[in-house]
Amino acid sequence: MTARTLLLTALAMLAFAGNSLLCRLALRETEIDAASFTSLRLASGAMALWLLLRLRSTRPDGAGSWLAAAALFAYALAFSLAYLSLDAGAGALLLFGAVQLSMIAWGLYRGERLAHGAWAGLLLAIGGVLALLLPGASAPPLGGALLMLLAGLAWGVYSLLGRGIADPLAATAGNFLRATPMALLVSALLLGRASWDPPGLIYALLSGAITSGVGYAIWYTALRGLQSFQAASVQLSVPILAALAGSLLLDEALSLRLVLSAAAVLGGIALVLSARQLAGVPRPGQARRSGP
Repeated sequence: MTARTLLLTALAMLAFAGNSLLCRLALRETEIDAASFTSLRLASGAMALWLLLRLRSTRPDGAGSWLAAAALFAYALAFSLAYLSLDAGAGALLLFGAVQLSMIAWGLYRGERLAHGAWAGLLLAIGGVLALLLPGASAPPLGGALLMLLAGLAWGVYSLLGRGIADPLAATAGNFLRATPMALLVSALLLGRASWDPPGLIYALLSGAITSGVGYAIWYTALRGLQSFQAASVQLSVPILAALAGSLLLDEALSLRLVLSAAAVLGGIALVLSARQLAGVPRPGQARRSGP
């Protein structure tokens, strides 16, 4: 891995973790509502991606699909609603775990076989998610947790729909453009409950334009210098970065339950990925997958 690829990869992981941090910060510390945050995130992301494509004299016309856009919209809305109650670290862990597990489950459905070590890793990861959801003083709110699992499932679907696309950046821009009116429709239906303030607007725009739009562009550039296993493995850092940032910047507690669950989920997924790499089996959609 070259120094340039390493730098781009690190920036992309920071951007992905930043999405969790900005969303939680906006919904906890400002007046903006979840629907408005989602609309602004998708709209500003679409604009940033469109501008990036214009810089390379490309237009997103015809790129992407309405089905992928619907999955993107479902992810973004559930993500925002979940962060009304979840801490940044717990939310990122549930999101990441759901994305990875849904893609692994799709591979099994399509007939992929797992080695014994991979099965052990899969069971460990599922156990880690369940342990985090068990009732207790340090358990995340169940409603928020289920919404984040739904967000992860939607992003897994979105990732699988993007397998093998020739121009992932153009497709992402097209999907953001299609998803924006869906979010605006929800905002219009909930207009009576809408609220915002300048800090909330800024956080939403930063989440959409920088950590989503520019972040995805950086990730697609970094992917050119990464092997498939490296691209999959490096994303294990995202929940850890989000948890540390939440603890340092938002004063969120790093509970023992969260630490142990993170170790189980991330360690289990790492076992699955390692077993696939040794067996020469690609992870479904991994080469074209962007980050949440």
